[in-house]
Amino acid sequence: MASESKRVEKLDRVVIRFAGDSGDGMQLTGDRFTQETAAFGNDLSTLPNFPAEIRAPQGTLPGVSSFQVHFADHDILTPGDRPDVLVAMNPAALAANIDALRPGGIVIVDSHDFTKRNLAKAGYEVSPLDDDSLADYQVHALDLTGMTVGAVAGFGLGRKDAARSKNMFALGLVSWMYGRPTDSTLAYLETKFAAKPAIRDANVAAFKAGWYFGETTEAFAVSYEIAPARMDSGRYRNITGNTALAYGIVAAGQRSGLPVFLGAYP
Repeated sequence: MASESKRVEKLDRVVIRFAGDSGDGMQLTGDRFTQETAAFGNDLSTLPNFPAEIRAPQGTLPGVSSFQVHFADHDILTPGDRPDVLVAMNPAALAANIDALRPGGIVIVDSHDFTKRNLAKAGYEVSPLDDDSLADYQVHALDLTGMTVGAVAGFGLGRKDAARSKNMFALGLVSWMYGRPTDSTLAYLETKFAAKPAIRDANVAAFKAGWYFGETTEAFAVSYEIAPARMDSGRYRNITGNTALAYGIVAAGQRSGLPVFLGAYP
């Protein structure tokens, strides 16, 4: 998939944070965007943030899960301080993360669940989409859930199952915004949901719908380009901190000749 009709602005680095309920698939969304970015050749660093509570009530601040990725055309060492882009899937995700966003940053928010009840659970008396509290940011309030349900209507899923693909719609949109390669995500979805064709096809359709929405809507007049980083030739591994820690402990056990044990959560 490619976009040629809109202006492209070149940047040297970007920090993006995906945030939503613990069941919204933000870790998967962030991981797939990271894989796309690694395949493109940017240097990157990530920071997954899991809720401290096990499945806190839906729509509440303690239940917000997020994934932050910092990528650049040069060597970087941290997942970034303040996000340039916040993707928020509900009022709680917005409330929990908006103060971290840099002034002038981009907010993409799913407006579907901004009901009186959900706003109250997130601590809002008035919707921030209707007052001036977000005036310092570039706000795109989109019905991501509604557009996702429409995009996957032909696959025979109930509304609840259809709406679960909204994270792929958001991923497709942000992938378009930053010129990420899409083949790896499409191949991943084909493999992960191979045993559930309707779920597979819905996720693929939602991802493509998000991409084409970015490409065709007038709301996003600009996409962004971050060139690959200069790296020495060789074989590189995209690795999480947990995996790196486990490898280090295994290596320590092997080199010391001592038995080792790692107990961790989750």
